[in-house]
Amino acid sequence: MSIRTAEEISTGLINTPMLWINEYLKEKLGTALEVGIPFFPPSPNTIEDLTQTFVNVGGQTYGYGGIRCTYDRLTRLRRSPMPHIKGEQLLYYFFATSEGVTEKMVAVTELTLRLMDREDETAEEINNWARGKTFGGLTPQFYFHKFRVYQLEEVADIIDFGTARTYGGNKIIIEYEYHQMPGLTNNTI
Repeated sequence: MSIRTAEEISTGLINTPMLWINEYLKEKLGTALEVGIPFFPPSPNTIEDLTQTFVNVGGQTYGYGGIRCTYDRLTRLRRSPMPHIKGEQLLYYFFATSEGVTEKMVAVTELTLRLMDREDETAEEINNWARGKTFGGLTPQFYFHKFRVYQLEEVADIIDFGTARTYGGNKIIIEYEYHQMPGLTNNTI
């Protein structure tokens, strides 16, 4: 058994499919809408802090454009007898906090649906997009198989959006299947 460094362990643990999906969406939405959309894990944050945020997409810096995204990783699924193909869901809260809320939310929602709701075509596009990329020294260790998208509408959203001091928002669940590539799968922690 080999002794692994803390860096090797943390690199393997934080290199998740969620990282690659978030970076893909951030780049595609930012480029298409010409606005920086910061992605945050669930945590306390303030609108005032966000207005000073700049998002870098492919070397292009976009200022905060009144849209933000909070995401959360949901339960892992395994719907097939093949143990190496895993399934997960990501819950995205897209919030608009400035003028043109309706137009911004329609654009973000429609673009997300068009990018992510194409099953195996979306998976193939993300696999090709990720090839050769690095984020924080991490390289892609996943092969995606298919994606599905669901949009949620809940009465509680009105209260949530009011509490977050937003004007509008959408909840989208992205479900995906993937397997880990041998470089990560063969490492033991």
